[in-house]
Amino acid sequence: MECYNPGIIKKLEEAVVNRIAAGEIIQRPSNSVKELIENCLDAKSSLIQITVKNGGLKLLQILDNGTGIRKEDMEIVCKRFTTSKLVDFEDLSHIATFGFRGEALASISHVAHLTIQTKTKTEKNAYKASYVDGELAAPLTPCAGIQGTIITIEDLFYNMPQRKQALKSPNEEFQKIVDVVMKYAVQNSKVGFTLKKQGQSPFIRTMPNSTQKDNIKNLYGMQIFKELLDVELKDDLHRFAMKALITKVSYSAKKLTFLLFINNRLVDSSALKLAIDSAYSSFLPKGAHPFVYMSLELEPTNVDVNIHPTKHEVHFLNEEDIVEKIKGALEETLLSSKTTKKVYQQMKLPGAPSNEKLEVKNVTQNEAIRADSFVRTDSKDQKLEKFLINSQSLKMDVCLRDESDMNMKEVKLTSVLNMRKRIQDACSTDLKKTFRSMVFVGVVDKTFALYQYGFRMYLCNISKLCEELFYQRLVFKFQNFKEIRFEPGISLKDLMVIAFESIDWSKADGSKEDAARRATKLLMEKSALLKEYFSVKISEAGLLESLPSLLNNHEPNITFLPMYLLRLATKVNWNTEEDCFESFCRETALFYSSFSRADATSKKHKWMIEHSVSPALKKELLPSTQVTLNMYELTNLQILFKVFERC
Repeated sequence: MECYNPGIIKKLEEAVVNRIAAGEIIQRPSNSVKELIENCLDAKSSLIQITVKNGGLKLLQILDNGTGIRKEDMEIVCKRFTTSKLVDFEDLSHIATFGFRGEALASISHVAHLTIQTKTKTEKNAYKASYVDGELAAPLTPCAGIQGTIITIEDLFYNMPQRKQALKSPNEEFQKIVDVVMKYAVQNSKVGFTLKKQGQSPFIRTMPNSTQKDNIKNLYGMQIFKELLDVELKDDLHRFAMKALITKVSYSAKKLTFLLFINNRLVDSSALKLAIDSAYSSFLPKGAHPFVYMSLELEPTNVDVNIHPTKHEVHFLNEEDIVEKIKGALEETLLSSKTTKKVYQQMKLPGAPSNEKLEVKNVTQNEAIRADSFVRTDSKDQKLEKFLINSQSLKMDVCLRDESDMNMKEVKLTSVLNMRKRIQDACSTDLKKTFRSMVFVGVVDKTFALYQYGFRMYLCNISKLCEELFYQRLVFKFQNFKEIRFEPGISLKDLMVIAFESIDWSKADGSKEDAARRATKLLMEKSALLKEYFSVKISEAGLLESLPSLLNNHEPNITFLPMYLLRLATKVNWNTEEDCFESFCRETALFYSSFSRADATSKKHKWMIEHSVSPALKKELLPSTQVTLNMYELTNLQILFKVFERC
């Protein structure tokens, strides 16, 4: 049997180590462009010009009018791990610049011929230097120049022939550079960008102080620009803000164009891509994709940018919840678009009547619908949930007694009577009849549910419908609520502290503890009013002991309780009676209609929507025409059944 001796372990030469490291960071010319653009932006540049030859392999030059590099720093600027943006490792937790590793210029100097010319505001002239393997090739040379920096990269990968051979053609590499520049030009619309091939006119040019929409029109074309929808989302709980420009459902392409910036850094996110595909899946045919530009701002302390040398990937806290909320915001924007409603009409089969608004014609006996026209989950018209869940388990042991047993108090407050009158005056009689005839089909997710009316299928924003239902219940059952009791009571101050921990806060705002104490004090001062009118009981010791029960077999999600109480203290207008009651009812309705993703997947939630919420909507809701904004016609079942019969 042949015996093999173990290999000898030895330390690699520094030049080999540096070249390997450089290959991880500078993988192709477009990586160099990304790194250098970010350096320009860190230097507060307002103009950035990029010149390319042979796809960036022969020449890659970037010029900016930023702060420049100090003469004293020129000697070490291309050494690895030298940076002006980071001192201690802990600084990564609040890094606000693009660069921080101190590796980009060093890496370039190991795989290309690198020259830097720079001038700061305080220096009389510019200085020029060439670098090889991170070191100055010769002493600095004074030269004429304006403020800013010119970085020239020649013969990229001259000493890495395998890497050079693995790259695409010069034209394909140039297109990758174009892609990077276009994306940064959209995100940084206040900065003017120019990209050109050496000796040719500019391929890309954007003006300083432009707008993101103007740059999208300039770079991606009028077809995308005219289809753009604005999306904005701010979440205090998870401390993030999102702004996006997305195309309407009338636009589609063979490939997803996704510009994603997290804290101004160009990154990828497979989770967000899946969320976008899911949001558009109901509207676009298979294989069709939208254009999406998204800028996500997160607390720096919640983001880990030190994942990979390219800084192409980041991790952040609560990623799953944040992605879900972004998906919901995209879906809501798409569904509220007039274009979406028109597309739904176009998607209907030939012969289906045109109907942009919810048809309110009531079904008469002469128009009785055959049983086989309905969507059924069981031949005996029963839902499967009846066999999977015991409705008795949902009974709230915190309720006082049935409403029929309660001694109803007569409300004589003019403010409340005015609120009731506004609801009644806005109610559409035809819509009320429609709601009475609607049949529950199923829960889609935490936001949407399906209902059938006649031969038509509707996707309804159940969260918004619940919000209106709970608001009306608060108004019409004013001063006559059953209770949801907390035994033992929950410290109001502790709940306030939790709420304040979930919102943006600066030292200038003062102490969170003091703010929580003031908010607690305010609600305790209003405790008599809250108890008398809304069954919200707060003890003298500051314990929350009860909330109103608005609907049998429904309890608000306790996760949102701290923020609800904080909003009562800060959003309710306590100065005038009617404004106070109106704002309290709105905030409370919002709290009671807030469902989490976990809710949507639970059997209890689905049972509650079908057997508690849906009957209440049919029986009690006084719908105004505004309600139709939360209802979207999907299809006409009568036409579909004819198609199925032919099949």
